[in-house]
Amino acid sequence: MIKKVRKAVFPVGGLGTRFLPATKAMPKEMLPIVDRPLIQYAVDEAREAGIEEFIFVTGRGKVIIEDHFDRSYELESVLNERGKTDVLEELQNGLPKTGSVAYIRQQEPQGLGHAVWCAKRYIGNEPFAVILADDLILSEKPCLAQMMETREQMDGGNILAAMEVPHAHTSRYGIISPGYDDGKKVEVKALVEKPDPSKAPSNLAVIGRYILEPTVFNILENQARGAGNEIQLTDAMSDMLKSTSFYGLRFDGTRFDCGDKIGFLHANLAFALNRSDLSHEMEDIIRKMAADL
Repeated sequence: MIKKVRKAVFPVGGLGTRFLPATKAMPKEMLPIVDRPLIQYAVDEAREAGIEEFIFVTGRGKVIIEDHFDRSYELESVLNERGKTDVLEELQNGLPKTGSVAYIRQQEPQGLGHAVWCAKRYIGNEPFAVILADDLILSEKPCLAQMMETREQMDGGNILAAMEVPHAHTSRYGIISPGYDDGKKVEVKALVEKPDPSKAPSNLAVIGRYILEPTVFNILENQARGAGNEIQLTDAMSDMLKSTSFYGLRFDGTRFDCGDKIGFLHANLAFALNRSDLSHEMEDIIRKMAADL
């Protein structure tokens, strides 16, 4: 019987420099998509996939994230007095269960691999998920839930979320060198971090959802530096390929790069149009704006 994936790591220690000055005092993970912060979407996706424990790897200035996932008794009292029970219920339902959240400080930003390594003691000897809040996915079934199902069908192992990107953009991603490919699931023969388009083995990119076996910590423990003089998760996974299998899953859904201004704006439009309480007015606004161009 395969070990269940019960824990998820959320690396949220980045500085968010591409969104300055908005992120000078507010973490980029708290930037709103319509009326919910990015990190809330990530946590909700994890919960819907069956995750039970939530591990946030934070940095300086990220206390707002901790406050967001805590109760605000004064606010709850005001909402209750004003009869706004629907909003109150939504706030309470958005909180993970008491005792299921842990925060650990990444004292120095040294790359994604380092952020994941910081969570080692909380993970122990269990498979775990990694979710990057910047990669927001609009889908009928949560992306992580799709990955969980695929992992169960394969009797465990390492699963990466994957999507085709334009060849000209391969230098922005970790790229898969593919083996067996059934159109949905693809064997990962090798991983190349941000290759030049002329040298990319494919245009199949890894995006911010991972299910990993705990053996990755044995490699991250070496603190080896890679691209940008940082400890890269892609490098650690490449080393793991020597002794274990990896598969990429072409998930159903649309991914928005919310670490990019255009991607962030696109996500706001797409999520607003996907909501029954906003879609009609948004459609009217978009039509009027398009007519004025």
